Amino acid sequence: MNIKYRQTIIAGNWKMNTLASGAKSYANALCPLIPGFYAWCNVVICAPFTSIHAVVHAFKGNKVSAGAQNMSEHKSGAYTGEVSGEQLRDIGAEYVIIGHSERRQLYGETDESVNSKILAALEVPLHPILCVGESLEERESGVTTNIVSAQIKNALASVPDSEISRVVVAYEPIWAIGTGKTASPEDAQDTCREIRAVLANLYDAELAQRISILYGGSMNEKNAAELLAQPDIDGGLVGGASLNPTAFAEIINAAKGGL
Repeated sequence: MNIKYRQTIIAGNWKMNTLASGAKSYANALCPLIPGFYAWCNVVICAPFTSIHAVVHAFKGNKVSAGAQNMSEHKSGAYTGEVSGEQLRDIGAEYVIIGHSERRQLYGETDESVNSKILAALEVPLHPILCVGESLEERESGVTTNIVSAQIKNALASVPDSEISRVVVAYEPIWAIGTGKTASPEDAQDTCREIRAVLANLYDAELAQRISILYGGSMNEKNAAELLAQPDIDGGLVGGASLNPTAFAEIINAAKGGL
């Protein structure tokens, strides 16, 4: 982390878990375990659509932001089952995950559709958390940098200099998501450094220094401190461990080491 230049962000991705009725008890369990966290990081809970409003109210006054896990690229219209960025903002969401590998693999999202959603999110405005990452086969073939670079360039097409600092990038090696496997801190740092270099080439070095890059491959309370100690890893996009308030609090507190 480098708190001199950019925000540390610990974001929980609840995926298709939890009910709205459990948001208050989760908040009551989490908040006492992270006193003063806002001095060292931003905490975000990316909940299912049905729970976002409940998360906003459960954490009211505690400086925890709510986020969504996906959104439509359209503002409104005949798109049954879709949710627009404006609708998310209306219920209190401030962040939205875009391009998660599960959306790409299971629902056919492409770099082009991810780009459309990024542009739509910025217009609302929401803070998009852009997910990029390689498969195990791609890593073993030595093309991680090529894959991740292409994803970033395509996803950020037409995003102007004036907006890029509101984008968060999450590096999530696909082979490490939900598998219990984690990239070594050194490997994660190498890729996050490459991501920042790509951003510097697309924009400039100063803007790239201001963009928070998260690690999103099975970060948990046991490995968080070592990962967060890396200079280009500015936080985590946390999956399973975020469902447990005690484990999630340990990850948030691990980020305090950057002070």
